[in-house]
Amino acid sequence: MTGTATLTPTREQLRLEGFDLIDETLSFLIGCLGEALESTGETALLPYLPWSGTVPDDANPPAGIPQLYSIGFQLLNMVEERVAAAIRRERENVLGAESIRGLWPQALRDLRDLGLGPNEILDVLRDVEVEPVLTAHPTEAKRASIRERHRALYDDLVRNEYPKYTERERRRLRQHMVTTLETLWRTAEIHLVRPDIISELRNSIHYLRDLFPDAVNRLDLHFTEAWRDAGYPMDALNAAGNIPRLSFGTWIGGDRDGHPLVTPQVTETALIQLRQAAFELLHREFSALSTQLTLSRHLSPAPDDLQARIDELSFVLGFGAEEAVKEIFDRHLEEPWRQLSALIALRLRLQAKGELGYVTVDQLTADLDLLSRTLQDAGCHLVEDQYIRPLRHKIDMFGFHLATLDVRQNSEFHDKAIAQLLTAAHVPDGENYPNWPEAKRLVFLNEELQSTRPFLHEGIVAGHEASAVLDCYRVLVRHRLAWGGAGLGALIISMTRQLSDLLGVYLLAREAGLMELTPEGLACPMEVVPLFETMDDLDRSPDILAAFLEHPFTRRSRSFLMGTSEVFSTQQVMLGYSDSNKDCGILAAQWALHKAEEALTRTGKEHGIPLCFFHGRGGTISRGAGPTHWFMASLPHGAMSGHFRMTEQGETIAQKYANLANATYNLELLLAGAAVTTARHRFGRKQQDPCERFMPRLAKASQEAYQALLHAEDFITFYRQATPLDALEHARIGSRPARRTGKQGHSISDLRAIPWVFSWTQARYYLPGWFGVGSGLEALKKEDPAGFAELKAALPDSTFLTYVLTNVETNLASANLKLMHEYAALVTNEKLRTRFLEIIDAEFERTRVLLAELFDGEMADRRPRMAKTLDIREAPLKVLHHRQIVLLRKWRELLTAGKQHDADALLPDLLLSINAIASGLRTTG
Repeated sequence: MTGTATLTPTREQLRLEGFDLIDETLSFLIGCLGEALESTGETALLPYLPWSGTVPDDANPPAGIPQLYSIGFQLLNMVEERVAAAIRRERENVLGAESIRGLWPQALRDLRDLGLGPNEILDVLRDVEVEPVLTAHPTEAKRASIRERHRALYDDLVRNEYPKYTERERRRLRQHMVTTLETLWRTAEIHLVRPDIISELRNSIHYLRDLFPDAVNRLDLHFTEAWRDAGYPMDALNAAGNIPRLSFGTWIGGDRDGHPLVTPQVTETALIQLRQAAFELLHREFSALSTQLTLSRHLSPAPDDLQARIDELSFVLGFGAEEAVKEIFDRHLEEPWRQLSALIALRLRLQAKGELGYVTVDQLTADLDLLSRTLQDAGCHLVEDQYIRPLRHKIDMFGFHLATLDVRQNSEFHDKAIAQLLTAAHVPDGENYPNWPEAKRLVFLNEELQSTRPFLHEGIVAGHEASAVLDCYRVLVRHRLAWGGAGLGALIISMTRQLSDLLGVYLLAREAGLMELTPEGLACPMEVVPLFETMDDLDRSPDILAAFLEHPFTRRSRSFLMGTSEVFSTQQVMLGYSDSNKDCGILAAQWALHKAEEALTRTGKEHGIPLCFFHGRGGTISRGAGPTHWFMASLPHGAMSGHFRMTEQGETIAQKYANLANATYNLELLLAGAAVTTARHRFGRKQQDPCERFMPRLAKASQEAYQALLHAEDFITFYRQATPLDALEHARIGSRPARRTGKQGHSISDLRAIPWVFSWTQARYYLPGWFGVGSGLEALKKEDPAGFAELKAALPDSTFLTYVLTNVETNLASANLKLMHEYAALVTNEKLRTRFLEIIDAEFERTRVLLAELFDGEMADRRPRMAKTLDIREAPLKVLHHRQIVLLRKWRELLTAGKQHDADALLPDLLLSINAIASGLRTTG
């Protein structure tokens, strides 16, 4: 190796450096944890500290082991996030910014390679709008107080990297970390009471109000720097405004699909709290701005319009906040720009408390424009660029609503609501509306939607479902009257099966007054969005969408919406990744989604309407998770219009956004990935995927194997006993019930996708993420050896299948065959146990061998980073799994014996084991 090579590390050397840094930083934190244990008197646990090299092989470890290892895994997760950020920084230093996959420097290079100049790139970026949607699915097992301790530890970990600290300062910092860990040890990890929806909303608001705005500052800076470094003109970028556009959504308080606790009152409270938090954010931003605007009137005389606005605001605010206004003038007597920004901040603070103030965002923007224009007239162009421009972006992004709130409900619930309305209105056979054939429903709906009158007078109660829907929509009506449409997302219909499921929502909206009267007739002021989930619904989705787009009421509503916002130049379509997987297995589900997205895109183009796909991705691979930029690269050509929404669920929110560096990185991946994918779909040539011709055969054989397992006699008995599903149904990790109907029955169809995946994950099967893939590959290899060889040769050129199979391989590597058998030992019927284990073992080995053949080697050799993160967790996880198995067996024996009180006493320990394993695996459902 030459001297130059030694001074310039390769990517491989940086990777090895990262491994060493993980070990070193983890050792430091585990040492701090040991000191915290000594301080709290938990000395019996010291020999069991994970990754200390001293853990005894003890069949009966102390009772505190689950908590110890749970905290240990939390520290490991933190270390891996921090080291990843450090290695990215080092890679940028030695290999250049373009060496980091998925970020703006590489993205701008890719756009340039497509032949695009700066003006063409700006045209693409104007169409890019990315919206992560935070959901309240019950997959975040940690309490908010635990996350607060994590944030404190992470901040100290960052400070500990500062190279110029004295030894005394480092000791002081270490002691602070030990103190935090001592508090963490004494803080209960699990919810003993199920959290309510407003608690979940508060957690979401923390990210939206307190973390994302700072990440936006960095995102703006990163993009601007990358643009400048690419040699592109800054004046063109500044003139383009806030592009590409990032916004945020949430389902918390609006997603009522199978969640009876999301009442109209909860939705109203959610909208109020989001609005108050938005005012709090803007108050903070304008307060910070005022500290920068210290221009003296003696050096820069205040323009007349600036002084007039100061006088006007001080007069208005003086009626309720005279002392606060006086203090502003006393403190900043000679600083008029500071006075105005402080008065704006005061007005926003009062609005956060519920007082009157700005009615529209445009009014606030007008005040900011005044500051901007007069600052530039005073020659302060850099002040305007560094402080006003980013604030303008935040106002555009967060407005007076912080995040848009979607309202989601199941089509069957809507059917019941309509039936109740028709019954109350004495419509013949109305009570049987859910069972009407589609043709009859459409004739009825088409006729009714031409009328402006409702069925019933407001105040008449037609039934539970009708009241639930109508009262929710009336909350939206009141919000629109007071604040306009900003803050309101879409009306999403889960389990969309046919056109009438969408048109029925228009009928319900008309009944609640959620309508606008246009010269052509009524129009719905909120977008109605189909959610296609099952394989059958995905297959039918293009025809349903085409009929919906062609419907006069939809066209009229789109015209109205396009007149109010450019967002509605697209039609949103949501795709569900969870139920499709639960329905037919991962390979068939991914292929069904891919085909549907391709067909839906064609449908949109045929109607001249670009689609915004809303990807309902979960926190695990079997529910759609996977590296974001790889996911975008695997989308069908033409499917990315620029508008992109996706759910962020459960523990993935904390994993991706809990600290500023990680939040900025993941949001940049989203924005840059959306920009490059949009440009490729718009300007790149469509390449025929060489593996697509094999997909129907692979998907069919895979689905048959998967469904044969699920439909096998007594499978439910095996599943419930071989996994901790029954314990999960008692977990207090979210406000939503585990089952759609709330029943504790033994139906997989009623079971939500999250506990379905969570239970298999806890028992280390990871079964929904790989089962059936081996059978699909084996069928192809046996029936068509030459075709299998062609598939292998073509795989590197297939972004779609490479992405899917790489994710399957990750699931397979995360599974543990020995632990599967140990959990299966909980199945009381030995014959039943043996029968299903033989099926699962055979499919596991089949899938492992054939994937290794396709990829030319085992995962550990090709993906050492993934192998490292899995391997480092295995030893402590094994201890936790063994303890959970013992607890499960004992808990079930107590329940069987009718000793409910004793079983309940054991449940907290069992739930703690679930939480600890989830921390180690970094996933729940």
